[in-house]
Amino acid sequence: MAKCKVVFQPSGRRGEFEEGTTLLEAAKSLGIPLESLCGGEGWCGKCKVIIEKGMENLTPMGSAEAKLLTDREIAANYRLACRAAIKGDVVASVPEVSVAAVQVVRKPLLELPVELNPAVKKYYVELPPPSLEDPTGDVERLLASLEAAHGLKNLKVDYEVLKSLPETLREGEWKVTVTVWDGKEIVKVEPGKVEDVYGVAIDIGTTTMVGFLINLKTGRIVSHYSMMNPQVPLGEDVMSRITHAILKEDGLEQLHERVIRGVNFIISKLVEAAEIKPEDVCEVVLVGNTCMHHLFLKLYPEYLGKSPFTPVVHDAVNVKARDLKLQVLASGNVHFLPIEAGFVGADNVGVLIATEPWKKEHVQLIIDIGTNGEIVVGNREKLFSASCATGPAFEGAHIKYGMRAAPGAIEDLKIDPETFEVTYETIGGEKPRGICGSGIIKAIAEMFKAGIILPSGKINVELSTRRVRETSEGSEFVLVWRDETAIGEDITVTQKDVRAIQLAKAALYCGAKILMKHFGAEKVDEVVLAGAFGTYIDKEAAMVIGMFPDCDLNKVVSVGNAAGEGARLALLSKEKREEARRIARTIKYIELSIDPDFQREFMEAMVFPHMKDSFPHIQHLLPKTSKEGFK
Repeated sequence: MAKCKVVFQPSGRRGEFEEGTTLLEAAKSLGIPLESLCGGEGWCGKCKVIIEKGMENLTPMGSAEAKLLTDREIAANYRLACRAAIKGDVVASVPEVSVAAVQVVRKPLLELPVELNPAVKKYYVELPPPSLEDPTGDVERLLASLEAAHGLKNLKVDYEVLKSLPETLREGEWKVTVTVWDGKEIVKVEPGKVEDVYGVAIDIGTTTMVGFLINLKTGRIVSHYSMMNPQVPLGEDVMSRITHAILKEDGLEQLHERVIRGVNFIISKLVEAAEIKPEDVCEVVLVGNTCMHHLFLKLYPEYLGKSPFTPVVHDAVNVKARDLKLQVLASGNVHFLPIEAGFVGADNVGVLIATEPWKKEHVQLIIDIGTNGEIVVGNREKLFSASCATGPAFEGAHIKYGMRAAPGAIEDLKIDPETFEVTYETIGGEKPRGICGSGIIKAIAEMFKAGIILPSGKINVELSTRRVRETSEGSEFVLVWRDETAIGEDITVTQKDVRAIQLAKAALYCGAKILMKHFGAEKVDEVVLAGAFGTYIDKEAAMVIGMFPDCDLNKVVSVGNAAGEGARLALLSKEKREEARRIARTIKYIELSIDPDFQREFMEAMVFPHMKDSFPHIQHLLPKTSKEGFK
């Protein structure tokens, strides 16, 4: 196949590539850090390049790519590097806005204390060698020694272990370390004495997946890694993925293959960072909503999307790693926590075993903020749960200048209500490159407080400030002028950005109100924000825009990625797994869409902060227009 020359400016890096190679693939091979939140799947629109020469030597622009570029960018020869495959020589410039910044690594989990009792344990044993007087088989010899030294009885032996056992025993000179799962099965035998044993906890989110490598002897996190869910290009939310699985030929296979590929990529990064081998990972524990659960396990999800929203299985699932083609110990166990009902899945169960609301006297509202938001209201008397389609806006997706939490991301800001001037802080103190999830919430709240956004969500174009302007794509507010940014463009909040946040926050608020009604509470005593995004959100800003009902701000707490923490706890404690099974069976699930108050509650929650509800704890922060409802 013919080779094509590709040159990237301003770095001057160049190389020869086969026809059909995308510009993103070429950039990666040359070490050029092009932003690509979706992993080259054509969804995020962040890998923009400017074609200086050879536009005719690229595959034509499709409609999906065109939707992610503005008319001005198309006229200026912009392309998405992941969509542009070469068929001749090309020279491309990488604009500053497309240069990938290194994501900031923040503490991923709370790492709550737990009494260590993992399902996977290692046992060192010394066997008497066989002789003519004692020619007992290798397996029987090993089992007898394990019973004598450690009291282990009635153990099964995995077939892969059985095949390699003779060589392993003799290599170790009859001194070996045996890995046992759940006190029932030998899944690994290693020569000599091996102390450390590892497991992986993974939270499969609708938009983002995150994994943690855990030392099962100490309970500590050794490494962690996150990435966009590779299923996103086939559907941004759970319903669109169920539709894809049902209607497309091999749709379920495609979605399953993508999530397995993503999990394996995370595992590869985790073991690489820890400098261990993939087969050192002896168990994987996962959480995710019911749709992610089914697609990972390759279970047909059609009936999840139809009333009465029945899953294939409620209980926890244990599967051999080799059956799912996970690149860990082939004989190791893969444990998916149980699910509750509807789309409230194992991720919410993980949140619950991490936060333990059934031990509380006061009424808690627990919100796991994500693309598929999950809500719990209750205390030790009773618990209610629900799911709501918040969409990916809180994670920065579909926000024009949204970006990951990396150096240069605006994470905090203030707007002067008199002059409308903006002061801001970026991660790392660098020049602004975009705005991360917590930053967009703060921006919308500040714009609302300053009267830039009306209660209806409309940007007030009547204001006498040059920061508010109308474009061919709608109105917008300039946060940072181009001469202050690192990307050579104004960083703005658009009307579409505001609407995306409105829809997301209304879904959360509506869900909370309906669960409060079922519980019988007019107010909640504490709000618990879960999810990685919830860790960094400004709780005052969140209440100002109406993400959740009024509450004492001192009683609004963030607990980080509680779903991932629940997976870690289940990895480290068999008791936590049993706790997960119990709570999944006893919590009461409410299907929001069939509640008679759903439409009314949702529409009322579309207003900033709410059409009718009062907010005495933050009333002094709200503009006078907030009392007027839609305007």
